This record gives sequence, C-alpha cells and structure tokens, in this order.
Amino acid sequence: MADGYLEKHQQDYEIRKENYLRKKKHLPKLVKRPTRPDDEAL
Repeated sequence: MADGYLEKHQQDYEIRKENYLRKKKHLPKLVKRPTRPDDEAL
C-alpha cells in the first residue's frame, strides 16, 4: 500500500511541477534597455 501511495504522490508532484514550469516559460522576459541621454547630439 505504501508504494502505491508514494507513486501517486510522485505523479501528482510531477504534474504540478510540469504545469509550474510551463507557466514560468510563458512569462514575458524583462529586457533592460539602455537609457538614452536627453541630448541626442552627444
């Protein structure tokens, strides 16, 4: 019985982990853009 219990929880964990990683990959990446000086003649 213990083996089936552990296997079930391991499968549930893997599913939750996969969903978490899938959501994490789809988040927009923050891109740091270089700031331009106010005077573009420089």
